[in-house]
Amino acid sequence: MTRLLINPGACGMLVQVDVEQKDNKTFSLTVTSECTMVQKLGTTLTELTTMDAFKQLVENPVFIKGAACLKHAACPVPCGILKALEVEAGLNVPRDVTMSFVKDTAG
Repeated sequence: MTRLLINPGACGMLVQVDVEQKDNKTFSLTVTSECTMVQKLGTTLTELTTMDAFKQLVENPVFIKGAACLKHAACPVPCGILKALEVEAGLNVPRDVTMSFVKDTAG
């Protein structure tokens, strides 16, 4: 099983994503959060396939269901779900992702 913890930023509602391989191509997904929108995403998206990791944004079930459940377009949870799928499927290594704001010191 691959577990990913997401700190989405300003909202402060932490998310836990668990992806577990069921068979060669199928993975179960469990999403836990205090955010009701992320909870809804977790109840509508409970299974993924290896091929879901390769689908483009407009065809990807994670982003399609994310668009239906999440009001904030910049929410990092859908990306995190796909990262966890990649690691559990052996398609990527478990490395942390970072986004950092840099203040302009010029001027």
